[in-house]
Amino acid sequence: MELSSPLAYADDPRTAADRAAALESAGLDAVWVAEAYGFDSPTIMGYLAAKTQRMRIGSAVLNVYSRTPALIAQTAAGLDALSGGRALLGVGASGPQVVEGWHGRRYDRPLGRTREVIELSRRIWRREVIEHHGITDLPLPAEKGGTLGKPLKLLNHPVRDAIPVYLAALGPANVRMAAEIADGWLPFLYVPEHAAEVWGRSLAEGGAARDPGLGPLSIVAGGLLAIGDDAEAVRDLMRPTVALYVGGMGAPGRNFYHDLVCSYGYESAAAAVQEHYLAGRKKDAEAAVPAELLEQLCLAGPEGYVRDRIEVFREAGVTMLNVTPVDPDPARLIERVRSWL
Repeated sequence: MELSSPLAYADDPRTAADRAAALESAGLDAVWVAEAYGFDSPTIMGYLAAKTQRMRIGSAVLNVYSRTPALIAQTAAGLDALSGGRALLGVGASGPQVVEGWHGRRYDRPLGRTREVIELSRRIWRREVIEHHGITDLPLPAEKGGTLGKPLKLLNHPVRDAIPVYLAALGPANVRMAAEIADGWLPFLYVPEHAAEVWGRSLAEGGAARDPGLGPLSIVAGGLLAIGDDAEAVRDLMRPTVALYVGGMGAPGRNFYHDLVCSYGYESAAAAVQEHYLAGRKKDAEAAVPAELLEQLCLAGPEGYVRDRIEVFREAGVTMLNVTPVDPDPARLIERVRSWL
């Protein structure tokens, strides 16, 4: 099992990058850079490439609406060149609130757009001359306003012609697609105890259609990490995040994270979190997040307990444990956990 960590993207990015470099020295295998509607991730990933030597650098995630498929492929190829072949391309559909509210793009055909981005990126990295007509037309045909476009191929020679692609997915169809065509899967609010029940069928169906040449699907999941007799209190640090996603990331009936928590068996709690959050009662929403759910989402407690939790994630199929260390000396904590893997 490998070890990775998300970059604290709400912090000063230079400070966060310095912290990530220190974690690399402690044994971290990869760092994931979010974007949402904050700082763009490619700029920060390029800075990380210059600050680090060994660990891989991934986007988690670039949404498939705000950049063209060709630009997503160019960005990944550029990062791979700057980092000496350490790029990981994490993509996903995001959600309508960000896509429509921030980028001003219509949230349509998320599965088709995602599949198209992955397939075109791989063709572009192989330096194929691109002619493609689907959701995106390359080149743009005359009937859609095209005039001088012609089929092109990537100008540069990529460091690698097959950069690993990770798909952020939660719903059945999207997870099925991840298991079919992606190198890895990036779930969120992942509870290993419920993984087989919630996603087992989708993973199996997608895996049955998977090209053997892709190799086994990598699964990246984890949570807050803290070790100590008083570490259980760290779980409460997750309350605002869970409340935000379950309560506020989408309208009622259009919130993927709310639906996910319901599938874990917390229907009444999810409803309460959403009701409070949408009414502006954020503290009440946080208080309504079940303690049991927080425990399942984190790796926080005495050493023996955390080691047991790691095995639960491993047995659920997780191949890269993605943790946020909560400790006065996070590098020491990462080094300690790395020795157990």
